Amino acid sequence: MPKDVHSEPIYYNSHYRHGVDEKRRVQIPAKWRPTEPEVLTLVLWPKGALAEACLLVLPPKEWEALVQKLKAMPFADTRAEALRRLLGKKSDRVTLDKGGRICLPEAMAKAAAIGKEAMLIGLLDRCEIWNPERYETASAVDDEMLSEAFKLI
Repeated sequence: MPKDVHSEPIYYNSHYRHGVDEKRRVQIPAKWRPTEPEVLTLVLWPKGALAEACLLVLPPKEWEALVQKLKAMPFADTRAEALRRLLGKKSDRVTLDKGGRICLPEAMAKAAAIGKEAMLIGLLDRCEIWNPERYETASAVDDEMLSEAFKLI
């Protein structure tokens, strides 16, 4: 398909529990994969008291939008500088292989406590990769906020 023809956007719906192999590769669900191989950005992402709770997976468009927001922040703002430094330090880029897998960088997988299994959680325009036990705890907190969260739409 020519690059100038727009294909249907990818929406990250549902959740999946996948094994992680000895090389730290995890399968990306087929319906979440782009038609052309692309580079995804992983960011160690906080949740509650955990500074490195999970891996946020950003497709190129969402990563570019985040970078543009960061670039628009004043360089003299120490909070903006700290945020740029933290996101630079806590992110890495990975490429989908021919089998539809990504390889989790060792330090990131360790920080997010991702071992032999991972939960992939759809966030509509991006997804997260969690340690299954950590996700269970985070999901319980999300469930408590459900009625308040739905008021946002």
